Amino acid sequence: MYVFGKGFNYGEDGPGNRLVIHLSGCNMRCKWCSNPNGFSPTAGKRVTAEEMLDEILSCKPMFFGGGGVTFTGGEATLWHDELKPLLISLKKEGIHTALETNGTDERLPELLPYVDYLMMDFKHYDGETLKAFTGMDNGVVKENFAYNCRRQIPQHIRIPLINGFNADGAEGFVAFFTKHDTSLTDFEFLAYHEYGREKWQTEYQMKNAFITKEQLTKFNQAFANSGLKVIKT
Repeated sequence: MYVFGKGFNYGEDGPGNRLVIHLSGCNMRCKWCSNPNGFSPTAGKRVTAEEMLDEILSCKPMFFGGGGVTFTGGEATLWHDELKPLLISLKKEGIHTALETNGTDERLPELLPYVDYLMMDFKHYDGETLKAFTGMDNGVVKENFAYNCRRQIPQHIRIPLINGFNADGAEGFVAFFTKHDTSLTDFEFLAYHEYGREKWQTEYQMKNAFITKEQLTKFNQAFANSGLKVIKT
């Protein structure tokens, strides 16, 4: 595996104090991405699963407050074959595991028995719009979301709200989510920011993408009125 970033934070990428590992490579090309430096699957440093396991175990005293390790990206599930045995080993060692994913891995359900906390993006309910902004549609994302609902797998769904992309589409999101049993699902809205703008080596394409308070309020109201649980981390 290749790693282009890692570090600790508290409560932002899963519960407690966590070692967050950014695995290299992504199959999406979101125009607003905060980590375009991780697009390449060989960005950063090559690390074996054994080396990564040893490092994580050495950090165990730091996993306070219900913390542990979070795998993110890039898109961590592109390393599915390497990640699965690592997750299994971590579970055996009693390490709390979290995964941040865009939800496009068809084999995501194979990883879930070894993931204690799942964070999954759901960027848009319309596949063509999503493809225009990221290069991929949402067919597999919808399937994985539905699977988790059917199997009663807890999931934390993150929706980046971006003007000109999805910030006026609260009703469309609600219409899709309310078709499913979301009793173990919670949602979080991530307002557009430009923290990663300076990392882009090509022209940054997003313009007038910040959302208004009114747009955010409309999402909060629409989800609350439909019984969808919204949280902030």
